[in-house]
Amino acid sequence: MKALQLYTDNRFVSPYAMSVFVALHEKNLDFELLALDLEAGEQRNAAFADLSRTQRVPTLVHGDFALGESSAITEYLDEVFTESPLYPRQVQARAVARQIQAWLRSDLLVIGQERSTLVVFCGHHSGPLSARVQLAVDKLLDAAQAWLADGREYLFGEWSIVDVDLALMLNRLILNGDPVPESLQAYAQRQWQRPSVLKWRQLSRS
Repeated sequence: MKALQLYTDNRFVSPYAMSVFVALHEKNLDFELLALDLEAGEQRNAAFADLSRTQRVPTLVHGDFALGESSAITEYLDEVFTESPLYPRQVQARAVARQIQAWLRSDLLVIGQERSTLVVFCGHHSGPLSARVQLAVDKLLDAAQAWLADGREYLFGEWSIVDVDLALMLNRLILNGDPVPESLQAYAQRQWQRPSVLKWRQLSRS
């Protein structure tokens, strides 16, 4: 058994599992990918529930230590495996990176209700956005344009895992055909072509 295992969904559509998968590849870490059938409730099986008290994916296992929640996992990986950093090294930039991750996973979670990752990874399309979700989309686009106002390729000058998270959220809209400024489309496309991201995109989906 490899020292690192990553539990994910067997359809490989979880944006959070993708974030950890990309992080592991960016760190050039050897790991075993283990997929659970969430629709069949495999995450509630006793063996996995004993391992992951939250019964959620992604879950990372490192030796006899198990950890859930994607941003907690990527921060852990950055602290334990210091080569190829996932977050900015400057303290304030790192704090902003964590802020953006938390915001994408909380305040903007509503976008996923009408633009699921099935749009991103399986080519599904959805109808017009509701007024409530459009408000969240407007906030996303305004913030992303402000962060990338000078045309930079990455949020913090160099690549970080947050670029993947932000690109994924933008691609929920872009790949559905929703209006997104061209500069943000170009930014998301650049992140989407990163080799570690391509590895996730190329996984077989049923």
